[in-house]
Amino acid sequence: MCLIAFHWRPEGPLPLLLAGNRDEFYERPTGPMTWWEGPAILAGRDLRGGGTWMGVSPGGRFAALTNFRNPALTRPDRASRGHLPLRFLESLQSATAFLDDLRAEVARYNPFNLMVFDGETLLGYESYRDRVVAFPPGLHAVSNGDFDEPWPKVERLKAGFLSHEADDEALLALLQEAAPFPDERLPRTGVAPEWERALSAVFVRTPTYGTRASTVLRLGQQAISVVEQRFSPGGPEGRSAFRFPRS
Repeated sequence: MCLIAFHWRPEGPLPLLLAGNRDEFYERPTGPMTWWEGPAILAGRDLRGGGTWMGVSPGGRFAALTNFRNPALTRPDRASRGHLPLRFLESLQSATAFLDDLRAEVARYNPFNLMVFDGETLLGYESYRDRVVAFPPGLHAVSNGDFDEPWPKVERLKAGFLSHEADDEALLALLQEAAPFPDERLPRTGVAPEWERALSAVFVRTPTYGTRASTVLRLGQQAISVVEQRFSPGGPEGRSAFRFPRS
């Protein structure tokens, strides 16, 4: 994914509420969120790389991935980052143990941010800095920089999140704000200025690249629900919704 906001309340009836956008080239083949064969995992599917950007299991395990934007650090011959969420969802390791093991092989991948939740502990990992982030309760967000780095799109999504968190449709509407930000507010990540400008919007829209899916996930103590709205260059493309008991 490329933008995620999440409200972390470990002691409440809804420990994790998340809303996020996945941005990708339109030509990259993608499968909708669905149940995968084998271990019970609900996730979208990157049909080229074979991995996913976000997934959840009925037991309450959750993982989500964003890329860290720095073209100077990116090489085409590295392993697909999309397999990392799957590896966590398929494993029985704690969030801490999984990230400890991952740190030993992080050089195999282009830079990324990874969120993992093992049912009790929610952690983030910034591979560029080799830093594990323990989130205090509250509202957090990440795009293609560090966790809670105040990019304009991160701050815009956070600003509307809490007042709309009871309503999936309102959260999906927040995720569709397509206005870019002024150049003086943009991060400097190493891409061309016109790309920095286009990518600054919450909802990205260019002729070749843009927001492919908006997702709202509610991971409760008793039940889990997920809504995914998909997009093509022409607009909304389809929607999937799931609700199931947490086992």
